[in-house]
Amino acid sequence: MNEEIKTSTGSPKEDAALVKAFQAGNKAAFDELVLKHKDKLFNLCYWFLGDYHEANDSAQETCIKVYRSLKKFRFESTFSTWLYRIAVNNCKNRLKSLDYKYRKKMIRLDNQDVSKGGNPSMEIGDESRSPLIELEKKERSALIKQAIDSLPPEQKAVVVLRDIEGLSYEEVAIVTGFNLGTVKSKLSRARLDLRKKLRSVI
Repeated sequence: MNEEIKTSTGSPKEDAALVKAFQAGNKAAFDELVLKHKDKLFNLCYWFLGDYHEANDSAQETCIKVYRSLKKFRFESTFSTWLYRIAVNNCKNRLKSLDYKYRKKMIRLDNQDVSKGGNPSMEIGDESRSPLIELEKKERSALIKQAIDSLPPEQKAVVVLRDIEGLSYEEVAIVTGFNLGTVKSKLSRARLDLRKKLRSVI
């Protein structure tokens, strides 16, 4: 997975130009930023929360917080890194709430349309495969998701950011607030734990 966020969301320079335009009063620039980052933002929230509707709500809440704070953005990091940090903190707050824990659902294995509440990261695009292979791949994906969900929150954060979303170690450190050594040690422990949990799957 590519380490650079800019591969799929545009360059940091383009983001910076849009932020400056917004800060100068161009409201449409914020809409452009949202359109560029909404898919990765949703996927990040989904990997943390494991539920389509919760992830969608969390992504929307993140966008609202970003909108309210963007005038004060000081370009001390890239916009995408700052966005991820807000999203991660928002997801952590949701996970801590008792209300969320009671409503948390099991992973779905059925192939639902994303617009109807399906999981985009579990979709299988190649229709030439047999139904049995497709089911096996879905079950494997679900087991991987469950294994990641079972990690302690700090380990889960570094795995999702580094191995799922493809952020660099430095970006993960900025998003989580950990120093670089801590990120690497937590990631190493998390990967070892996941290998043990998934030995019979992968």
